[in-house]
Amino acid sequence: MENNNFKGKFLDSIWEIIKIVVIATVIVLPIRYFLFQPFIVKGESMMPNYQNGNYLIIDEISYRFNEPKRGDVVVFRTEFIAGHEGDRFIKRVIALPGETVEIKDSKIKVYKGDQIIDIDENTYLPGVTTAGNLKKTLGNEEYFVMGDNREASFDSRYWGVLPKKDIIGKVFLRLLPLNKINLIQSPIY
Repeated sequence: MENNNFKGKFLDSIWEIIKIVVIATVIVLPIRYFLFQPFIVKGESMMPNYQNGNYLIIDEISYRFNEPKRGDVVVFRTEFIAGHEGDRFIKRVIALPGETVEIKDSKIKVYKGDQIIDIDENTYLPGVTTAGNLKKTLGNEEYFVMGDNREASFDSRYWGVLPKKDIIGKVFLRLLPLNKINLIQSPIY
C-alpha cells in the first residue's frame, strides 16, 4: 500500500513540475521573442555611454506603434552590410526619413524642409568631435545612425543608411553592470 502511495505522490509531483514548466514557457517565450530581448554590447563604438559587456534590454514593441526618434539608441540586424550578415549592431539615430544629414567641419546638421537642426552632441558626448565630410538625403524608411564613440564607430558614414525593416528595437534598460542599472532616455535636440 505504501508503494502505491509513493508512486501516486511522485507522479503528482512530476505533473506539477510539468505544469509549472508549461505555464512559464507560455508566459516567458512571447515576452522574450515579441516584446523584450536581451543584448550584450560588444566593442567600443558606443563609448562612453555603453561599454563592452553592458547587458541591455531591447524594447521590440514600441516601434510597432511609433517611429524611431532622433537620439534613440537602436539595435538592428546587419544583413545589408557586406561581411556583417547575421550580426547585430547598436547605434544612435541621428537623422530620420526624408531628412538630409550633413557632416562638415566636425559638426552635424540635419535639414528637415526649411528647418536646420544642429546636432549638439555635447548634451550626451562632451568633448567628442565627428569626423567625416558627407551630405546624404534619406529616403522613406531610412535612418542615419552613428556610434557615440565617433572615432571608433563603423556606422552610416561608412556603410550608408539603415533600413527601418532591419531595426529590432530601441534600448530600454541597462541591467549590467549593476552600478549602472538605469532606464534609457534619449537626448532632446
